[in-house]
Amino acid sequence: MKILITGFLGFILLYSGAASASCPDFLDHSMRKLASKEHVNFCESYKGQTLLIVNTASNCGYAHQFEELEELHSRYKDHNFSVLAFSSDDFFQEESEEDAAASVCFEKYKVTFPVFATSSVRGVDANPVFKALGSAKGFPRWNFNKYLVLDDGSIAERFKANISPSHPRLKVPVKTALGI
Repeated sequence: MKILITGFLGFILLYSGAASASCPDFLDHSMRKLASKEHVNFCESYKGQTLLIVNTASNCGYAHQFEELEELHSRYKDHNFSVLAFSSDDFFQEESEEDAAASVCFEKYKVTFPVFATSSVRGVDANPVFKALGSAKGFPRWNFNKYLVLDDGSIAERFKANISPSHPRLKVPVKTALGI
């Protein structure tokens, strides 16, 4: 009987570990990187990481936040953290050519975190990631909305465009999520 109970408890622990390690449905997708042919599967690349997911546009007045996002990404990437940016023209502020948008991100602001090809981030046409983020915490009403996704895949918090990545209101929850 003792062996049976021990075996059952081991199965429960193994099953609960597998369940918590599973990838959430909204990340079980692939998207193409901006101005690239490379596709990234979010579950394969980011499962188990704390993420800051951002909708971006090159010509937005908040585009200077790319620098602060890069600083945040660089500072915490060794702590199982990534910034993921999603280029969008939902607010009519993204370059019409992907190469031009990529130039702003990678040449002007020197970002090293992934930026994904231009897609919709709100409404019925929203990409699957933003469809879930928007349903959970509200759809973006402007560029540079930021969503904190915990390492277990839960959507913790949304930060509106005017909350910069260096603001304590954003940095404290990120550091807390990372246990720093």
